[in-house]
Amino acid sequence: MRRSFWSLGFAVVLVVLLFAAALFGLAFFTDLGGSAGGSMGSRGNYTVSGPHRKLLVKPSLERREPDRMWGEKCTRADIVINQGPTAPLPNGIPTYTVEIMNVCVTGCDISRIHLNCGWFSSARLINPRVFKRVRYNDCLVNDGRPLVNGGTLSFEYANTYLYPLSVSSVVCS
Repeated sequence: MRRSFWSLGFAVVLVVLLFAAALFGLAFFTDLGGSAGGSMGSRGNYTVSGPHRKLLVKPSLERREPDRMWGEKCTRADIVINQGPTAPLPNGIPTYTVEIMNVCVTGCDISRIHLNCGWFSSARLINPRVFKRVRYNDCLVNDGRPLVNGGTLSFEYANTYLYPLSVSSVVCS
């Protein structure tokens, strides 16, 4: 009687675990080096691919239409900044390319674009008419001149890490 009780209990626990694994997409038996989604990288590290699911973008990163006051031509949200890594310098310092775009839907030119940029610095010289740090956490884009509607300005900088850049103020031209 006691043996059948433990066998039944074990069977119930096993069924619950298998059901939970199926429900949450977990796999108990996976061959990392075989055909179960893993591969051996060139450096000997394993790369395991997860389930094929669509990743959702965080709401804070999504582009949304700015809240405009009646008669307001443009806002800070009309300037979009993209940046990403590029090939490092010959001495190994990482480099990053920055694109600053005017995506104003009302057809406005935007000038005096200031960015929050911390203690921005670069081992690669950047044309100060394109981008320069004026003081701590204040960088000026395009020497204050207008960035035309649909226009893009880009530059490269070199530093050990990527600087987070965000728009602090703009003036509609």
